[in-house]
Amino acid sequence: MEYKPVGVCSQLIRVDVEDNVIKNAEFVGGCSGNTQGVARLVQGMQVDEAISRLEGIKCGFKSTSCPDQLAQALKAVSSK
Repeated sequence: MEYKPVGVCSQLIRVDVEDNVIKNAEFVGGCSGNTQGVARLVQGMQVDEAISRLEGIKCGFKSTSCPDQLAQALKAVSSK
């Protein structure tokens, strides 16, 4: 699935979920090292676990972050 993040530097999040397990995550734009790190860390993780770890993380003075937006994308995937 593709998710359009809001309030962050990345323009797009692609995430593949199979049987409630994150198979792949990719950010387009944003802080390359950080987004690559987050994407690799969540590979193989259960969707609910990733959401609980990432949701609510803020970036500086922003009310959200790329990890928080990944949590929002995963919530959208799990609601389908």
